Amino acid sequence: MLRTIIWFVYFWASLISYVPSYLKLKDMPNDEARLIAAERKARHWSEKLLKLAGTQIEVKGLDHLPKDGPILFIANHQSNFDIPLMIASLPVPVGFVAKLELEKMPFVNGWMKALQCTFIDRSDIRKQVRAINEGAVRLKKGYHIVLFPEGTRSADGKIQDFKPGGLKLATKSGAAIVPITIDGSIGIMQKGSLKINPATVTITIHPRYEMESKDTVANMAAIKQQIGTIIEARSHGTLREEQTA
Repeated sequence: MLRTIIWFVYFWASLISYVPSYLKLKDMPNDEARLIAAERKARHWSEKLLKLAGTQIEVKGLDHLPKDGPILFIANHQSNFDIPLMIASLPVPVGFVAKLELEKMPFVNGWMKALQCTFIDRSDIRKQVRAINEGAVRLKKGYHIVLFPEGTRSADGKIQDFKPGGLKLATKSGAAIVPITIDGSIGIMQKGSLKINPATVTITIHPRYEMESKDTVANMAAIKQQIGTIIEARSHGTLREEQTA
């Protein structure tokens, strides 16, 4: 419980302490300058949050990242910590397709906008289409975006259905698609709980996914299978260990 209290105190205290930096951020001349400044702060902040949570991170497959051009990262979603995990683990600045509620979160929303995040209203299809179009424009400008196609966190760590609409971010922009498996973040904070626990998280970056057709449903199903293979393999391995113990 003490870890959780310390974490939340730091979370809000640090955001308040960043207000002068954010005011300077708003006065910067262009989006690129704001992104560089915001990414530097966000990376430091994310690393500190993960350290206070007792999180150990192993990143695999960094050599799979494309050398140039915008990237649409597609990842499973296990925890509220997945955003700081992506910021801390990826060597490039990333924005997110995030739920609309985060746009209303004080202090956090300004930094997310500087990181070129796109906020999506899951209750309004027209606004969802508009958000996808806005995200595609950002990708065309060369920014990188992380998409969690499950739309919400998994309650048990198992991968839920991937909504195919997010692939339009790639088809409309020409961005490279790079799948990512997040394995273990549910151990930090489970859905429906505020308690923070130490955990080991493995971030696996898969090779670039090439769409062979325009069938977004089939392509997203293939991406989901690729992402889920690692989690299923670990789960089956654990079960075998328990059976032979």
